Amino acid sequence: MTSQESSETTVVTIDVLVAKNLITSGHRYLDVRTEEEFKKGHVDVENILNIPYMFNTPEGRVKNPEFLELVSAKCSKDDHLLIGCQTGVRSLYASADLLKADYKHVTNMGGGYAAWVENGFSVKKPELNTSSDKTS
Repeated sequence: MTSQESSETTVVTIDVLVAKNLITSGHRYLDVRTEEEFKKGHVDVENILNIPYMFNTPEGRVKNPEFLELVSAKCSKDDHLLIGCQTGVRSLYASADLLKADYKHVTNMGGGYAAWVENGFSVKKPELNTSSDKTS
């Protein structure tokens, strides 16, 4: 477990092994990747939520200006939230923003979805359309 400090908040970062245990003990998983990334595959857990922290634009990635508003519509400030992204960078920033907004139980998943997959944990991927395999 490591922590990143800023002037106002300390983000606790845990590895995916600890994260998996937190999820099974009732933490809500908040995936902050883009919808496109999420749809390609995500952590396979029941209590998952996808709210992008950043969007891809022609100018590059920009922060989602409605991120905190969208989270507050779905989560209480007392919920136990595990924040994940692709590699752990966006989730670190998202975790810091949530803590600054008075969310009390926020944990960052270090390594993100990439580390989850690398450890062989269960993922959910879209069903492949096999209709193109059929010959007419």
